Amino acid sequence: MAINFSNALGIHEQALVLRTQRTALLANNIANANTPGYKARDIDFAAMLAQANGQSRAIGMERTHQRHLSGSAEASSPEILYRVPAQPSLDGNTVDEQVENAEFARNALEYQATFQFLNSKFTGLQKALKGE
Repeated sequence: MAINFSNALGIHEQALVLRTQRTALLANNIANANTPGYKARDIDFAAMLAQANGQSRAIGMERTHQRHLSGSAEASSPEILYRVPAQPSLDGNTVDEQVENAEFARNALEYQATFQFLNSKFTGLQKALKGE
């Protein structure tokens, strides 16, 4: 019997990929905190996770032969949004370092939790395959 990793791992695989992409955006915001005119960017993690879970914007593929695989295609890259600043700066930069650092720390913590959950899933699969 074949193992279906999508069923075994659930949404956590997509969550890890999205958290990695969000980490890069937040790090870029922090790096450009003093760049005049730089606009802070982020993604709507909950909306992107729902999209990755197949709850929105899935495009079905037409099967022209009975032996073709059925499937759907989804938008894989997250929609990058601009953060609205609480207080705009004079040079047009919208990065608030405290907000970005807090979001980065929270995202790193949630990334670690997702990674540990996936690690425990793989450990469970290994034990099941070994018959332990």
